[in-house]
This record gives sequence, structure tokens and C-alpha cells, in this order.
Amino acid sequence: MKFTDGYWQKQPGYTPLYAVEVDDIRIDAERGEMVVYSSTTHITGRGDTLNRPVLTMTYSATAPGVIGVEVVHHAGRTEPSPSFDVTRVGDAEVSLTETHGVLRSGDLEVRVPRSGSWRADFVREDRVLTSSLPRSLAAVLGNDGGEWMHEQLSIEPGEQVYGLGERFGAFTKNGQVVDIWNRDGGTSSEQAYKNIPFYMTSGGYGVFTEHPELVSYEVGSEVNTRVQFSVAGSRLRYHVIAGPTPKDVLGRYTGLTGRPPRLPAWSYGLWLSTSFTTDYDEATVTSFIEGMAERGLPLSVFHFDCFWMRQYQWCDFTWDPQTFPDPEGMLTRLKARGLRICVWINPYIAQRSPLFAEGAAEGFLLKTTSGDVWQTDQWQAGMGIVDFTNPDAVTWYQTKLKVLLDQGVDAFKTDFGERVPTEGVAWFDGSDPQGMHNYYAHLYNKAVHDLLVRDKGEGEAVLFSRSSTAGGQQFPVHWGGDCDSTYASMAETLRGGLSLAMSGFGYWSHDIGGFEGTPDAGVFKRWLPFGLLSSHSRLHGSASYRVPWAFDDEAVDVTRLFTGLKLSLMPYLARLAEEAGDEGVPLMRPMVLEFPEDRGAWHVDTQFMLGDALCVSPVFRADGVANTYLPTAGWRHLLDGHVAGPGWTSRAYGFDSLGLYVRPGTVLPVGAIDDRPEYAWADGVTLRAFDLPDGFDARVHVPGGAGPSATFTVRRDGTVITASSDDAPGTWMLDVVGGPSISAAGASTVSVVLSAD
Repeated sequence: MKFTDGYWQKQPGYTPLYAVEVDDIRIDAERGEMVVYSSTTHITGRGDTLNRPVLTMTYSATAPGVIGVEVVHHAGRTEPSPSFDVTRVGDAEVSLTETHGVLRSGDLEVRVPRSGSWRADFVREDRVLTSSLPRSLAAVLGNDGGEWMHEQLSIEPGEQVYGLGERFGAFTKNGQVVDIWNRDGGTSSEQAYKNIPFYMTSGGYGVFTEHPELVSYEVGSEVNTRVQFSVAGSRLRYHVIAGPTPKDVLGRYTGLTGRPPRLPAWSYGLWLSTSFTTDYDEATVTSFIEGMAERGLPLSVFHFDCFWMRQYQWCDFTWDPQTFPDPEGMLTRLKARGLRICVWINPYIAQRSPLFAEGAAEGFLLKTTSGDVWQTDQWQAGMGIVDFTNPDAVTWYQTKLKVLLDQGVDAFKTDFGERVPTEGVAWFDGSDPQGMHNYYAHLYNKAVHDLLVRDKGEGEAVLFSRSSTAGGQQFPVHWGGDCDSTYASMAETLRGGLSLAMSGFGYWSHDIGGFEGTPDAGVFKRWLPFGLLSSHSRLHGSASYRVPWAFDDEAVDVTRLFTGLKLSLMPYLARLAEEAGDEGVPLMRPMVLEFPEDRGAWHVDTQFMLGDALCVSPVFRADGVANTYLPTAGWRHLLDGHVAGPGWTSRAYGFDSLGLYVRPGTVLPVGAIDDRPEYAWADGVTLRAFDLPDGFDARVHVPGGAGPSATFTVRRDGTVITASSDDAPGTWMLDVVGGPSISAAGASTVSVVLSAD
């Protein structure tokens, strides 16, 4: 939201009250706070203190390396709910020097001069990361009685800004206007399903604005050298999060807002959907599943989209009796094939659903300020919205879903949650409708995830969710929403995933082939490796099926190749999942996240790192060409052995390939199984050593899966590469890429001698 007209003039109708001079700094050592009072005009005499507002800034330690800031104009106003659940474990050191007030939290400190013009510097190791400067911090009064608070934090020349949720436009946010407001706008617009009021920069820090309501960002777009963020009201709360690396920032941010839990192994396999508005029944579903098996295409999850329920009755959580007359029997038959089952749901209750009258009578649906049930005809005729601020409504909703779990359902696609009204509605717990617009998705997904954890156990709960806000990474998996079936939309989909990764989300997926329209065979075959090298992989469309043979025989072969490749990488993916849960680092990583010191990687948004070792560069062109940026020399193509880097490499690929390079100095654990994700990942594992330098010494951890885990030590000394493990399984192998391989049946140590050349 812009309040100025250029740099000098203000927009008509707005009066900014800037922090101008520091009046006083008070230290509260017991509370670990530094309180700063700033006048909103230059004070030349006592008379200037009359009829003048004062801004109050309170600094505290949110967590080590994180400083919380609260800016208040009028403190007597009640803070409305909802609020983000932020973990605060900080321990501040506060002091007053002759010149400054200083608050320190871990390796980050904020310094405010005791007198003179307004300024607050956030400093790490004597380097100023960002500053609040004159004409940065303000309460803004509107002629219509409205009030806003805004802060502007400085960015250096060349500094790039990332994050702010799953945004499908340019990956770097410099120059953009971003409103944190969940919308169902598809992937081809500036709107987003997952809006996160958190950004990080190439300067080694991040900023989290702790407001669930609308937060408006001007990223170098109101003042070119600053990031402005503003909220309505008389109070602004934000946190500055130190790095130094982007991974450090994500670790600290997810330490505040939550980290993703472990996911079951089966979720990493291929998901196949009925698609949305297609015609299907049990015979159709069975034909798809049998078709996959006949063609040797491993399938882990089958998903039933909306029309598993009767039309006009979404949601009643009852199988359409005409289409699925024996749901329990059908699910038993499908699960006998080794499949898991996912069904589509949303938080809206159509008037024709029997649950509408029940929910309305019990007060479980969102009401208007006049006491009626809020209703709309958008999406489903006369639908209402479940009020998840009512604990009894949560229990009621979970009880309906529990019936499906008892029938054999394993996961839920938690669709929608963005179309939440803000005018004329009253939430059960009195929450502010503006704040609930974004936060509703959090309560919705939490309700479903909590049920799955209770029913299935920790590590077995899986959602396939579309909408989210800060903290939503605790309820994975999320997918990118409605995209077109084109090369361009495939690229914009990836940009959304990269931005979401820089916003603290560990897992992400998308509709292989695109959702809207029917892809031509080329688009579908190019999307397959992109989807199957994402953390989670789903074949799904709108009005057309996505079974591979609907396109051509080669699509079947490409599906088989990359499904098998992904399943063989389970020992590697499982280790990345542990990092996501322990450290907050996503599986799919923008190049800047893995290579922050390489300025050439800062803008790259057409590829990603799958973990720390694999660079995935999808093909977004009909001619099969992919341009891949490799930060260093000696990257080796996983499929054909081609060596490239440093810099950009341009290659044309057949449909059975893409840019897929292994980082030099990698030991990649590859599983012995490629037809299912659930197996003993360490048993029979092959340690593939890629261009290890002399003196290489690393530990390679392979999680257990269906068997025990194992940890290997791999070293290179001259021409000898040695791998050893005290807890290795009975059979494993060391494979020196470009050199010999050796089996280690029953041995704890093996060595490979490289040839002289």
C-alpha cells in the first residue's frame, strides 16, 4: 500500500506520523526489553511536545539470532484474535552506552542512538544487515478515520528479496507490490493461495511480520532502497532474523513458526487422480489402476476428486451411491493392491448437504453479524463455511472425516480455504474477520491434520493442501494450485514452488501435465520428470484424464523411467526429509538457497536443487532445450555422464531426459528397489561416488525405512576410495562413477583403487 506520491509528496488523504527523533530509551533488564520513545516532529522547545503523537518501539529477543520489534501508536486498543503461534525462547542482553541503546540476542543486535534523528540498525558481527532510517517508521492517519502502521527496512544496492509465499511471478521480489491475502486466482496471476508475511534477502537475514491479516509489501517499489510493510491499526509487530546463510534464516524462522513433520514413505510414490470433472466410477478407477500395473508403472496412491460425492452436496462426506454403491468393498479391493487412498474435501457445506442443517442448528457454520448463517452460491449452491474457531465445530467436522478413515481412506486433499468473507460476518470466538481471512486455512488444515495424527499416528499424516499462511508448513503436503497445461505455466508453477521454499515450506507438489485444459503429448512428457523429481508427485487434471497412455506410448516409458528413478532415490530423499524436520530446510531448494555466495545463482528460477546434491533443470520448451546454471566445474549428468560447469550450459534433451546434474564431491545413496517407496532403504544400497576430491572425508547417513538405518564413512586418499560402516546391512555396494564398482556382501569396509588416468 503506497502512502506517498514519489519520495517527497504524500498521497492525498493520508497524514504520516514519522519517527523523527529519539526522545528516550529505557532498559528493562528483568523483562529483557529495550523501549524506545520517538517524537514525530523535531523538538526545539517544550512547546513542541504538546499535541504531538509519540511512537513507542519495544525490542526483545524472540529467539537466539532473532529480535522482535513492536511499534505502537495508541497502546490502549485491544489486539484482536487470531494471532500466529510463535515460539519465543529468547534471552536478551540489554545495555545503554554513552551513545546507544543496545539489545543483543545471540549473534544479532539492534542499536538505537540515544538522541538525534531516528535510526535503528540491526547488526551481526559488526555488519549492518538492515536499518530503519528517517522517514521509515510511521503511523499513518487517513482522512476517513483509518490508521495504518508501516516500517521500511533498508536494502543495499544489488540485494535481492525472496519469499512472501507461493508467488508465481518473478522469483526475486524487487520492484513488486505484494499483498498478503489468500486468493483463488490460479498460477497465471499475481494472486496466491499461500501468502506468507516473511521474506529473506541475499543480505543474510529475514523479516517476519507477525500479523495474520492483510500485510502490504512494497519491495523497493515505494522507496527503491527499502522494503516497506504496512498493516491497518495502531500496532505493528515484526521480527528480524539473522543468518548468515539462507538456510540459517529458514532454520530460525521455522523454529518460530513450526517445522514440517515426518511423512510416511508411501507418500513419496506416484499419486494418480480421477481428475476433476471427468466421468468415473469404480470400473474406471480399476481400469486405471490395472492399466498402470500392466504397463509396469508403480503406483502408490489413488486419489478421488470432488465427484466421489454427489453433485450439489459438497461436502456431505458420503460416497455417491449411484457411482460408488459399495465404497467399503471398493476401498478394500483397492487397498488389497497395495494402494493408499486419498479423497478430496473442502471446508464448505452446501445447503443440499444433510450436514448443512445439522451444522446450522448446532452453530457450527460461520454466521453473519445479524445471526444468520453466512451463505453464498459460489462453488456450491447455498453453501456455508465451517467455523473452525468453535472447538465443537472442529470435533464435529473431524467426526465426519473419521467415518472415511474407518472405511479405508488414508489421506485428504484439503482444497480451498481461500474464499473466506471479511464483511458482515461474526466468528464464534470473536476473531477479527480481517485476520481470519488468511488464518482460516491454518485452522482448517490443522483440524484435518490433527485427526490424521490421532488416527494414523505420528509420521503417518498426509494432506494435499492448497491454501496456507505462516506456520502451515506443519501440515504437509502443499500443491501449487490450478495451472494451465502449457510450457509457460509449467515454469510459473516452478517459480511458485521456489518462492514457497524460501518461505519455510519443506514439501511441495503440483499437477503433472497442468490442471486446466489438456496438455499435448510434448508438454505432458516434459512435465513428468519435473513432477517426479519434486518432493511429491501427482497426476491430476481438470476435464481430462492424466493416465500416461492417454498421450502416447513414449509417455508410458517416461513415466516408468522417472518413477523408478525417484523410488530408487528414497535413501537420499529420506535423509532430506530428516533435514526438513530438524533444520527447516526444504527438499526442493532454489539455487540461491544452496549457493548464496554465488551471485550468478541469485536470480535463477528455471531449475532447483533437489537436496544438496542434485540439480534439476526441467525442459520448458518444445524444442527440448534446457539452459542450466552450474555454480562450479565438474557437475556430472546423472543419466548420461555428461560433465558441465561452471556457468550456463545449454543442451537439447529427448523426452527421456532433462537437465539432471550431480554436484561434484557427492556420495549419492541409491536404493536397490525401484517399484515402491516402502522398503529397507539401507539394505542393498549403492553408494555412488561422484568425482570425490583427494582428502574427501564424509559421513553418509541412510535412514532405515522398513529396516534399520546405516551410516557410512567414505574417504579418498590419493587413488584409493574407501567406504566403511559398523552398522552396514548385509549387502551394499560402492560405485565410483567413471571407475569400478565393488560389492560389500557381509563386509564392513571396501576399497576401490582408481586407475592412474
